[in-house]
Amino acid sequence: MKVTWEEAGWEELSPRVGRRRLPVWDCTAGLVVGEGAALLIDAGSSLGEGARLRAEAQRLLGPPGGDRRVTHLALTHPHFDHVFGAAAFAGVEVFGAVGVDAVLTHDREELRADAVRNGLDARAAAEAADLLARPRHVVSGEWTLDLGGGLQVLLANVGPGHTCHDLAVLVPATASAPEVVFCGDLVEESGEPQAGPDAVPSHWPAALDRLLDLGGEDAVYVPGHGAAVNAAFVRAQRDSLAARFGVS
Repeated sequence: MKVTWEEAGWEELSPRVGRRRLPVWDCTAGLVVGEGAALLIDAGSSLGEGARLRAEAQRLLGPPGGDRRVTHLALTHPHFDHVFGAAAFAGVEVFGAVGVDAVLTHDREELRADAVRNGLDARAAAEAADLLARPRHVVSGEWTLDLGGGLQVLLANVGPGHTCHDLAVLVPATASAPEVVFCGDLVEESGEPQAGPDAVPSHWPAALDRLLDLGGEDAVYVPGHGAAVNAAFVRAQRDSLAARFGVS
């Protein structure tokens, strides 16, 4: 049975766009609903979490076997809390920034170890690392994804910044709803942006400039962690990162 965003525990950002704040790491997953197609943004931190996301998305889309299902998955960057659930989406077209496929192929052991260091059960981490789903489609610049019903979503490789492979997802505005920009961890609201060993601090402010150019002043910006924000928040975070890392 089809349910509303609220009934499924999701936040409605526009009639065709919603997001879910996942437990433990407060990681965001997004869903964009087209006509006969739907895009999930990020897949959670484990196979179990990915399976729950897929089931929740199907409840929002309608009964299994109906005319709508998750058909596409976009991975905003290659950190375990965003990609370890991807293997639960067998048969779905997976997208990522160019280079993500190499990370998910060659750095699986480091991803597994990082997940365990951050508190994921060791068995769940090993299972997810073994079954990591790699993107079939890599985005080097911009990719327009047609979800049907006149809905075209832009996938934009805006990094490097938080990682070397940061992908943003832009859902266009309508007469009744603003543009929605899924930022991945280029933007964080629930804490200071995290710069790990794979971050590129010298390019991070420029990545946020690119994000703001694409989204504009009136967009809703959805961080990888935390509540949705506006352009002023993104700009302030951009300036804070520039000061923190000594770049312009």
